[in-house]
Amino acid sequence: MFVSDFDFELPKDRIAQAPSVEREASRLLVLDRGAGTLRHHRVTDLPRLLEPGDMLVLNETRVFPARLLGRRVSGSGKAECLLLARLKKNDHWDALLSPGRKLQVGTVLAFEDQGFRLNAEVLDCHAHGRRTVRLWTEDGTSVDDAIDRLGHVPLPPYVKRQDDSTDRERYQTVYARVRGSVAAPTAGLHLTTELLGQLQARDIEVRRLTLHVGYGTFQPIRVERVEDHQVEPESYEIPDETASAVTRAIRAGRRVVAVGTTTTRALETAYRKGDGLLQPGLGLSELYLYPGVRFHVVGGLLTNFHLPQSSLLMLVSAFAGWESIREAYAEALRQDYRFYSYGDAMLIL
Repeated sequence: MFVSDFDFELPKDRIAQAPSVEREASRLLVLDRGAGTLRHHRVTDLPRLLEPGDMLVLNETRVFPARLLGRRVSGSGKAECLLLARLKKNDHWDALLSPGRKLQVGTVLAFEDQGFRLNAEVLDCHAHGRRTVRLWTEDGTSVDDAIDRLGHVPLPPYVKRQDDSTDRERYQTVYARVRGSVAAPTAGLHLTTELLGQLQARDIEVRRLTLHVGYGTFQPIRVERVEDHQVEPESYEIPDETASAVTRAIRAGRRVVAVGTTTTRALETAYRKGDGLLQPGLGLSELYLYPGVRFHVVGGLLTNFHLPQSSLLMLVSAFAGWESIREAYAEALRQDYRFYSYGDAMLIL
């Protein structure tokens, strides 16, 4: 299979630049794989679209304000730093710097606002603008606190505006708990506490795990053949009670519905590591799901609409079939659905 086969035309005005007024007001395109049908709903309809006995699994990772805007200490040039992941050595980070060519080993950066300052030193250079940096403050403020005070919400590159105060709340799920993501698990942005309560009242079990979303979710596929791509590893944690509950559901033949591609990857990775049981605990997911790869856990998927030729589009195409996804996307375009992170949603059953 060629990556170029997974392409489609998307007018720029269909890329949502801001969230819906209300989370659950988003439109919901329902794809029934068995019947081959498409139906138009709202996210508020989710409790009646699922069945009693279904299990809904959420990713409770929390986005942190990973985008830092500052300057080079020696010279007057501006600099931008996107923090990707904290490394094992304290306050050493994997980061994406711009302008990459000018920010070589030994360069010191300063990020300042309202009397607060965070410093960064480039320790090592890697491909595609990636750097290893060391962060520190001079006044005793913790690095995490400094990031929270100075950082900006790392909106996706296709959102063509600066972040504002509303993004700190809306580019975050209502159940976000564990700090660590540079991008939101966007399928969960549509859910509210009230809607989750309605689902549970209908005897739909809700379970949680954590997978920290990395920059790889936005990285383009740079190979020609689908099978040759590799996804960047992302850390996850599955609580014992979630692993046990999902295993029970699988054995009972109940449907497990993943909220988002991140939840899907965590569940399918943990199943493969558990040899037929969902393995609890910490892990790294390097699982690449593309057409032809089998799903062992997930029987339903709530997801947003994804970029052409992306690994996320490969995942939903693996789950539902590329022809079905292509038809669904064409219908979404005809019906003026909003695409990508702040856009509308699909439910694939």
